[in-house]
Amino acid sequence: MEIGESHDRGKDDSAAVQASPRSPLSSIDLAMDGAMNASIEQLYHNVCEMESSDDQSPSRASFISYGAESRIDLELRHLVGGDVGERKKDVVLEKKEESNKESKNREGSLSHKKPEKLAKTSPNSKIPGSRISSRKSPDLRKVSVDEESPELGPLLLKQAREMVSSGENLNKALDLALRAVKAFEKRAEGETQQGLNLVMSLHILAAIYAGLGKYNEAVPVLERSIEIPMIEDGEDHSLAKFAGCMQLGDMYGLMGQVENSLLLYTAGLEIQRQVLGETDPRVGETCRYLAEAHVQAMQFEEASRLCQMALDIHKENGSTATASIEEAADRKLMGLICDAKGDYEVALEHYVLASMAMSSQNHREDVASIDCSIGDAYMSLARFDESIFAYQKALAVFKQSKGENHSSVASVYVRLADLYNKIGKLRDSKSYCENALRIYLKPSPGTPMEEVATGFVEISAIYQSMNELDQALKLLRRALKIYVNAPGQQNTVAGIEAQMGVISYMMGNYPESYNIFKSAVSKFRNSGEKKTAMFGIALNQMGLACVQRYAINEAADLFEEAKGILENEYGPYHPDTLAVYSNLAGTYDAMGRLEDAIEILEYVVGTREEKLGTANPEVEDEKQRLAALLKEAGRGRIKRNRALLTLLDKNPEIEPNCGQRPVY
Repeated sequence: MEIGESHDRGKDDSAAVQASPRSPLSSIDLAMDGAMNASIEQLYHNVCEMESSDDQSPSRASFISYGAESRIDLELRHLVGGDVGERKKDVVLEKKEESNKESKNREGSLSHKKPEKLAKTSPNSKIPGSRISSRKSPDLRKVSVDEESPELGPLLLKQAREMVSSGENLNKALDLALRAVKAFEKRAEGETQQGLNLVMSLHILAAIYAGLGKYNEAVPVLERSIEIPMIEDGEDHSLAKFAGCMQLGDMYGLMGQVENSLLLYTAGLEIQRQVLGETDPRVGETCRYLAEAHVQAMQFEEASRLCQMALDIHKENGSTATASIEEAADRKLMGLICDAKGDYEVALEHYVLASMAMSSQNHREDVASIDCSIGDAYMSLARFDESIFAYQKALAVFKQSKGENHSSVASVYVRLADLYNKIGKLRDSKSYCENALRIYLKPSPGTPMEEVATGFVEISAIYQSMNELDQALKLLRRALKIYVNAPGQQNTVAGIEAQMGVISYMMGNYPESYNIFKSAVSKFRNSGEKKTAMFGIALNQMGLACVQRYAINEAADLFEEAKGILENEYGPYHPDTLAVYSNLAGTYDAMGRLEDAIEILEYVVGTREEKLGTANPEVEDEKQRLAALLKEAGRGRIKRNRALLTLLDKNPEIEPNCGQRPVY
């Protein structure tokens, strides 16, 4: 088994990640008093009334609403408004346009939308997707406003928003936002509306901090924004608390703290369900969004449950004649979840239904994206001709709609390269790899660099399987260069480093392999997250490198730790767990712990015989190793009639083999 790229997010600031943050849920009282008004739509419009500094006419600022962004390519979307497009999460902060401009008021409530896919922000660029009135507010350097004036806070906040939207210096916008917060603080005590103004200014302040990469500063700001609004005070306050939970969940996700992120999203969903009811379609959108977050965390059962909730809600609210776009999105996600669980036939059913719904709405690019997923499922089922047909169909659409050099085209080339490699047509596979690399090495403007890095990792795996290790390592180094200084990518970097360690091991460079694994394992440990299967696999590989360096005691410690992780994540019968048992048995043998080695290997052989049959070559190999140990011990094999004995309980950790075993 080989180590691929980790999809978990990380943060290089280990102190911040390891800290145990104060839970913002301590301020969330989910008990509702039943006095809510039914008009939830008014939430979107009633959060904040801001006085225009030049015409004194009231101008409503609609508040924060979340879209359905994929967690695999999460980006900050906290000051956004957008239309249906790629699945990117947005927080909408929309200003009512002047009378000569077309108003684009969106349905106001605790809802999720599907805004356009946007590029990442940089410190000197506007925060992605912010939609703000093009009318300039007066420059505060030229307009005198009394520090005690009620106009000061709205004016400061308006100018900060305009500066962010125009792409001006975010540091200057930060100064304005901080001043706005102070201005609202002076007036917020005892005034409900001013309290909501303060919450909105805190959300904007946190978004600017995130745009500057200052996630640690953004977290306490958002925690405070959650504490201020009380659900029992009305719908506007429910919206503000919901928005704060979701935005803080985003922030933890960017920092690699997946568990904290899920906790906040779950709290936001509960608030939304209590206010809107169990079957509101906007609750369905949030369920799907949270399901994507659980996919990100490799928690497929919970993801499946939430996605089914979303699907049921959208089916109930949709047309009986045709499936809605929302239902199609639910089915596509459910297909991905089933695919990840190995239920490829069920995944295909969901993909086909999603494709039919998208096609009926003439969403050609969405259909092409689903065709790629259909091709993946067919390839997993070894139905290669059907897979090629699906990929070629998607390729034709992407070339026509996006151009020959778009990253979507490159992603289909990678899929075709993988397929042809699997069926042994190496020349065709290399040709498609080269076509994809031509695009990734010179990406078109606006292409997210994360897509390029992912492409390099996927092509590297294909070259690795062809035993072209130098080229595979070169591509991983390119991917690492993209990610290494990016905030919130610690676990991704660790995954890439682990794969580099695998390749170095395959090349026989064991000292380099050990050092690379040591770096990767350190990053996994510092992420502050629970120990995942990927971490266990990295520990196993590092143990193999230790064996080659004759550091047997260290190898045993690593295999034992990997064992515990994989038993917890996969169970004791999973092939990866059994492979680590085998590695640990060999290490115990090398340490002179013959009886311990025999007991583990007897369990491994017995389990493999049950699962694979006695004639399987892998079973035969294990049986020969066991026979050699038994001969050395001077006794015969004891047929296993119970589960793995106390030895494994006394050594609480083990890990998968990833295709290599220690020398016995």
